[in-house]
Parts: sequence; C-alpha cells; structure tokens
Amino acid sequence: MTIVTPEWVKDAIFYQIFPDRFARSERVTKKGLNLESWDSPPNIYGFKGGDLLGVAENLDYLLELGITSIYLNPIFSSASNHRYHTYDYYTVDPLLGGNTALRELLDAAHARGLRVVLDGVFNHASRGFWQFHHVLENGAASPYVDWFHFNPEFLRGKKRWGAYPSEAQIRLLQGGANSYEALGYAAWWNLPALPKFNTATPAVREFLWDAAVHWLKFGIDGWRLDVPADIDDDSFWQEFRRQVKETNPEAYIVAEIWHEAQRWLQGDQFDAVMNYVMTGALLGFLMKDKLDDEMFRIGDYGQYLRPLDGPAFADRIDHLLGLYDPAINQVQFNLLDSHDTPRFITTAHDDESALRLGWMFIFTFPGAPCIYYGDEIGLIGGADPDCRKTFPWEPEKWNLDLRQYLKRLIALRKSHPALRRGKFQRLAASESVYVFGRKLESDALIVTINSSNSTQTLDIPVQALQWSDGPLSVLMGEFNDSPLVINGQVKDLKLAPRSGAILTKQLI
Repeated sequence: MTIVTPEWVKDAIFYQIFPDRFARSERVTKKGLNLESWDSPPNIYGFKGGDLLGVAENLDYLLELGITSIYLNPIFSSASNHRYHTYDYYTVDPLLGGNTALRELLDAAHARGLRVVLDGVFNHASRGFWQFHHVLENGAASPYVDWFHFNPEFLRGKKRWGAYPSEAQIRLLQGGANSYEALGYAAWWNLPALPKFNTATPAVREFLWDAAVHWLKFGIDGWRLDVPADIDDDSFWQEFRRQVKETNPEAYIVAEIWHEAQRWLQGDQFDAVMNYVMTGALLGFLMKDKLDDEMFRIGDYGQYLRPLDGPAFADRIDHLLGLYDPAINQVQFNLLDSHDTPRFITTAHDDESALRLGWMFIFTFPGAPCIYYGDEIGLIGGADPDCRKTFPWEPEKWNLDLRQYLKRLIALRKSHPALRRGKFQRLAASESVYVFGRKLESDALIVTINSSNSTQTLDIPVQALQWSDGPLSVLMGEFNDSPLVINGQVKDLKLAPRSGAILTKQLI
C-alpha cells in the first residue's frame, strides 16, 4: 500500500505545552481557587493555574521563536494537574477556561498559521468517569458493567471496591497482586485512579471514536495518543484512523510508543510515533558514560540507552531510518525531552553544549522537531514532577544566547527544503564525530557533530552530494580556515570540542 502522511507535518516545528504550567490569563477566573504560587516547585498534586487563554495570549511569543505547531498535554476535565485522569471527554477542564477557551485558542492559532494537536487518553479513564462511577454504585446491575474489566466477586458485592484502596488493598498491590484481584477492576499500571477501558465492548469503541472525531470537527489538527500500544487491538486503531482521516485527511496521528513501532507504522494506524528511540541513541552519543542511572528506568529507554561512539551511533540511526517507509520518517515526532523525562539539559548535567548539539541534530534530521516548553530559555528539571515547572515570563530569567541559537536553527530549517524533505545520507563517523548530508534537488547540506572534548580534524567524502571543487558556506559553526571541497572531499576540517557545524554549497 502507498503510505500517505500529512503534508504539513513535514514542515512543522512543534512546541509542547503542559497547560497548567505555561501561562495564566486574567480572563480565566482564579477567584476562590486554591492555587499554588506560580514560582513554587511543582509537585504531584498541586495546581498552578495555567490555562488555554494564557496560551492564546502568548502565541506571538511562539511565532517569534519560529514555532508552527503546538502539542498540548491533556485538556479535558480531570482531577489531576496533568489531566491524564479524564472524567469528561467532551468538556475542556473549567480550570483551563472550558470549551470557549479552546475555541479562542484554535481560532487565534489558525489565524496565525499555527496547528494544534491534542493529547488523547483513550486507554484508560478515571475513577470520576461517569460510567465507571455508575458501576461502583450499582454493581452488576449497572448498564455500563462491560465498559471496564470488573472482577465478578466485587460486582456481586462480596468484596469492597478499591477505587480508594484500603490499607489491606494497598498491601496486596505492593505484594504483587494485580488491580483486578486487589481493587476489583483492571487499572493501568495497577493505579487505582486509572481504570482501563474494555475496548472489546462495541459501545466503548464507538464512544472513543466519537470523542476523537468530535474534537476534529471542533477544529483541532490531530491527536497525540497516550500509551496506545496498551490497546492491543489493530482493528481498533485501524478504525480510529479511518474515522479520523475521513473527518480531516490532513489530521496528524502520532503515538506515544517508546520502542520500535513497525506494527503500528504500516500506513493503516498511526502516522508517526514520538521518536524516543532516536532520543536514546542521541543521548548515548552525546553523553556516553555520563548518563544517570535513572534514565534507564524511563519507559523503554533501558534497551536503547547505551554509550555510543560515532560509528555505533551512525549504525543505530541507519537502522532506525530503515525501519519505516520514507513517508513515515518525514513526519516522525523528534524530541529531546518531554513531560515524562527529565529535561535534556538536566540529564546532560547542565552541559549546554549537549543541548545545542541535540537541537542541531533534530533540526537537521528527517521528521518534525519538537521543543518542550521552556527548554529554549534554559529551564531545568529532573524527573516528574520536576520537569513540569512553570514557565518564567520574566526575560531576565532567560538564557537569551540559548534562545537565539535555537531561533537560528529554526530559521535554517525553514529556509532549506532539504532539511525537511531531502534525502538523508551518512557521510562519515569516527570515535566522537558523526557527519551526514541532506539533499533535495539544488539544496544540499552537511551536518557535522563532535561529541568529544577535543578538536577533531576530519576528511568528509561528499561525492553523494555532487559538490564541485571550491569553498563551502558555513551556515552554523566557526572554522579558522574556509572549508574547501577538493576532489570530492572536504579536507582537514577542524571541528571544535563539543560543537557542530552546518555547511552548504551550490550543486553542479
């Protein structure tokens, strides 16, 4: 089959926003609300009061940075600050401004040419979800008894539900019992607050598909799917895709899958995945043995996070690009960090050079790069909840040099079609250096990355780029001598420690 992916995503530059932590608007009332101070450290339960009108009022900030698309963490009614505990799939959380705030945000974003992708949590609901609550109240007599995976012993009232578990039930869970046995229902990761949908039930399938279509008709531009592999049913996602694409053929479907994802990227389910496999390889190359142990426990990073020299990193990238159709690779969601990981600069032990090199890679690599809010101004943060700090709106708190560097990369990506749609070509790899090319018709570039703490001198074969002899233009990076192409090679290129460079030349 011919794989078709959304054309706009090939040109997209995403910015991920955690709504409670990005910006407050005075137009969303905070009167009488028990909100934490904006500058206080984040915690698991507290609310800061960020909202969607705050996002709408700061769209010009995103445009000035060069952003073209927004990915919002969940926004529907929920009793958690991250809102992955959804209890109403058809209502935007009142704390975020409700449906009218989303309407204003979408209209303002689209008027500026910005796309908006929402976070879809379709594997599990929350214990506040109406149909789940109905069963807790009525047991086996509830019409919704097939919406979740309930233990018959609890349905018949022989055991007490564990939606708010007793100490005895907590001990059962800690002792290795699963939620079905201890709480009376299947819960995601045995978390009492997250009952898993029974997606084998036709009414549940129709409910979830309808919610997805509803918001597409409302005007969103796509879905980021939370833990979709936990709905282990290809037919569910195939029908999901059919209905989504029927509603909006250009809607983007990107899935949170932390490992290789061939099963779901055949053109009949998802357009792309969050490219954590690439992120893991990049961390291994840029950080090597300086990686913290805690990173190995995040998602499926453990199987991909390993110290990598240049050739091993190059092999890993070649393998990754070979997994999927080029149409998929062009719209992969490429990220350095997210709400589920420590911030990249913190993982790198505050090594700003690692962040700059990571950005240089994802902004020149096939796929859509994404910036996690605040990374551009040097916001730091360890594992959840520390990675979910509020955005500081006082410019004196910003790392302006870092932000300017990112703006240059964004502008460069926008001005060179080869970086968005061009062929990818591995050119060279040594102990600490990786070099690749991008080429589309008359537009061709090479990208060089030195992950070591010493100057590296290298020769780069560029025959594949069809470059004639002569000087190169340096788009980013600095050299003592102007680099030259001589007989199909860039000779004696000196790359400074922990630095990268992007070079170009007119084709023959």
